[in-house]
Amino acid sequence: MTSAPSGVPAGAAHPRHRLDDVIHAPVRFSVVAALAATTEAEFSWVRDAVGVTDSALSKQVSTLEQAGYVQVRKGYVGKRPRTWLRLSTRGRAVYTRHLQALREIAEGGAPS
Repeated sequence: MTSAPSGVPAGAAHPRHRLDDVIHAPVRFSVVAALAATTEAEFSWVRDAVGVTDSALSKQVSTLEQAGYVQVRKGYVGKRPRTWLRLSTRGRAVYTRHLQALREIAEGGAPS
């Protein structure tokens, strides 16, 4: 068993400390995971992929946008308004770090 570096409380090096509280919520995690697989996606596609209502997705996207993880673009297709979502560079980096921490926890949880 490896001890924590000096000045770091015991267990502080555990991968759970790299989990992001904003992304960790199940719906937000699902939104970010869906967006990580694409460059940009229409709001309705993300809604259907995640399996939530428009209002639930809108609330979660607002939280992700305020954190700087998701960028929202509004426009029109013909005369119909559309909203597109994409992960920001920061959002993609945070998602990657969060996912790696989850993998480390699933593989045993102790830092090497």
